Amino acid sequence: MLTKLGRCWRIVATGFCFAVFGLGGLLVPLFVLPIQYLIYRDEEKRRKAARYTVHLLFKFFVGLMGALGIFKFTIADRTKFANLTGKLVLANHPTLIDVVVLISLIPNADCVVKAHLFSNPFMRGVIKSTGYISNESPEGLLTDCAASLAAGNNLIVFPEGTRTTPGQALKFKRGAANIALRCRADIVSVLIHVAPSTLTKSEMWYEVAPTQAKFDLAMTKQQLQLPSFEASKLTQHARSFTRDMQAFFQGELDSYE
Repeated sequence: MLTKLGRCWRIVATGFCFAVFGLGGLLVPLFVLPIQYLIYRDEEKRRKAARYTVHLLFKFFVGLMGALGIFKFTIADRTKFANLTGKLVLANHPTLIDVVVLISLIPNADCVVKAHLFSNPFMRGVIKSTGYISNESPEGLLTDCAASLAAGNNLIVFPEGTRTTPGQALKFKRGAANIALRCRADIVSVLIHVAPSTLTKSEMWYEVAPTQAKFDLAMTKQQLQLPSFEASKLTQHARSFTRDMQAFFQGELDSYE
C-alpha cells in the first residue's frame, strides 16, 4: 500500500514540477528577460545574464524535484562544476532532466539544442535569449561551438545525441568527437547513473519508477583525454575518437554497476 501511495505521489509531484517548468518557460521571457534587455545593452552581456538566470531557475527546479521526493540527488564535485571555464562537458544521457541538472551546477553553461526546440512555445524565448547553439547547420554548429568555448563558456554535449535506450549499450554519434577535435577542446567527462530507470526515451513523464529514483552525477575519476591527431585526417580521427568515447563511458557505467 505504501509503495502504491508513494508512486501516486511521485506521479502528481512530477506533473506539478513539469507544469512549473513549462510555466517558467512562458513567464521568464515575458517578465525577466525584457528587464535584462533594458539593463544590458551589449548582446553578449545579455546572453550571459540570461544563461545565469536559467542556471538559477534550473537549480530551483532540481531542488524542487528533490524536495518533493521524485529523485534523491547525489551530486559530487559541485565546487569543480561551479568553477569550470571554457570546457567541453561530455556526459551520458539516461534521463530527460540531465541537461537541467548540469546547467543547475554550471553557472556559465552553453549547450547544443535541437533545431525544432527553437519553435517550441515553452522553450524558444529562453533558448534565443541565452544564445544556445542550434544543431541545424553542421558547419555553423562547429563555428559557434568554437566561439563559445573561446569566450569561456562551458559547452554541454551528449555524445549519444539523444537519451539512452533502456537496456541497450551506449551508441555515440560523431558530433561530439568533431566538436572536441575541431575546437581542440579541454574535456570534462561526467557520468550520470539513475536507478531505477525513469524519464527515459521510451517513457512518458507519468510512467514513474516503482520506487524513488537515485540520480547520481559526478566527474569521472579518470578524465577522458583529447587524443593527438593530424588535421588532414580529422574524419578518420573523429570515427576513432567516437569509438574511444563510447568504450570509455560504457566502461564507466559497467564499473559503476
